[in-house]
Amino acid sequence: MNDLNEHIRNLRKDYAKGILDEHQVHPDPLKQFGSWFHEALKAELEEPYAMTLATVDATGQPSARVVLLRGFDERGFMFFTNYQSRKGQDLAANPKASLLFHWAELERQIRIEGMVEMADAHDSDKYFLSRPRESRIGAWASPQSQVIQGREELENLLKQRVDMFEGTEVNRPAHWGGYVLRPSNVEFWQGRPSRLHDRVRYKLQNGLWAIERLAP
Repeated sequence: MNDLNEHIRNLRKDYAKGILDEHQVHPDPLKQFGSWFHEALKAELEEPYAMTLATVDATGQPSARVVLLRGFDERGFMFFTNYQSRKGQDLAANPKASLLFHWAELERQIRIEGMVEMADAHDSDKYFLSRPRESRIGAWASPQSQVIQGREELENLLKQRVDMFEGTEVNRPAHWGGYVLRPSNVEFWQGRPSRLHDRVRYKLQNGLWAIERLAP
């Protein structure tokens, strides 16, 4: 264990793939996000839409997990999940949350903070019906975040739902749908040599975005 910890302490990487100038970014963080996301797609990153969602429960206990971005616009950033899951329970108790995109190949991170609200039912229905049938049935079958006795129990629950929906459309269950995180802080991070990274933060003030450079 000591040898492994010594190895971890000595891991180093210098960053030199880009720069980020607060005077050259787009005045709208969503437009800037779109520009960076397009570059991530162009670079053919694997799952650039994967993001860490951090929530806090009613007791103040934080929790983080990776979810998938399923759209963004002037409202904010959209993702979908089971409303009865741990993240859903956290958001019901405390609607403040944060997102993190980490694109190591581009030496970039994007941190987003804001309030989360449930997406419109129409948006949730539309996205749910775009999913593969197996995934839709899985949303009905899995009691997400609840304790189960083993894999066999999950497979039995799935079989029950497969039988239930045989020959019929699989519509969205009431316990499943979308959330939108409306950003109030967005930080773009570009790795730079000697740990002197570029950090540009957008902060929402009286309905307008202020742009600031942060020390690394």
